[in-house]
Amino acid sequence: MITAHEFEAARPGLTALAFRLLGSLHDAEDAVQGAWIKSATAQAGDLYNPAAWLTTVLTRVCLDQLRLRHRRREEPLPAELIGAEQLAADEHYLRRESVSRALMVVLGVLSPSQRVAYVLHDLFDVPFQEIARTLDISADSAKQHASRARKRIAGVAPATDIECGDEAIVTAFLDAAAGGDFGRMIDLMTDDCVRIVDAALVPPGTPTTVTGASEIARETTSFADRIRASTALVVGGRLVHVIAPGGHPFAIIDVGTRTGQVTRISISRNPENWNSIALPPQT
Repeated sequence: MITAHEFEAARPGLTALAFRLLGSLHDAEDAVQGAWIKSATAQAGDLYNPAAWLTTVLTRVCLDQLRLRHRRREEPLPAELIGAEQLAADEHYLRRESVSRALMVVLGVLSPSQRVAYVLHDLFDVPFQEIARTLDISADSAKQHASRARKRIAGVAPATDIECGDEAIVTAFLDAAAGGDFGRMIDLMTDDCVRIVDAALVPPGTPTTVTGASEIARETTSFADRIRASTALVVGGRLVHVIAPGGHPFAIIDVGTRTGQVTRISISRNPENWNSIALPPQT
């Protein structure tokens, strides 16, 4: 039997794994607790390596959840449908553990087997033989799942086909917005810059279209927390910034530039494009 001391020593690593598999700290902690309960019925011969045994059992618990979501055709929940307490917990964990916000968003579009194979092998260095036993498939099949996941995460378009715009200017503007740097934002925008936002993303009475650098900068400072929770991703073949608190997609910020200044800022839900999401090309 696994001792409480052995379990507590393994808990942080198990939670880290489950969070990346399930995308929710609450679900991850439940899965870890489920693995601990199952350890009470483990045979002595299974426990020559308690940490490895717990990892396998935990992964199977997570896999069952992922497959259930898949059978129900459940899409990853957008941020607005997640309770504020859970969203805050996920955001806190993501920041504390330096989890890639972009990767958490993209993992949500993988199949259950692809997600398990990729997370276990590429993020946690679990050998394919062990992954194969967990998925009840061959090692070659496990490798194929991981390979498909990598291709899906990277997207199908070559880097040269991705519309990037002036990313340095976009990044500088969003950094200024996240820090509430009013003057810097104005400097980076044209005088006639336009901000367009979906009405559902802003409080009632907020204009959906705002024109003018000063007006946009003044309004943007009210949403600095959302911008701080954004990350660069490719959506529909275009490099944009996705607001994703806790790794849960909320909205897309698409910034247009011309001659070194921001000319247009569009903020939309754009849910029809979530399945085309991919990590940006590495530079």
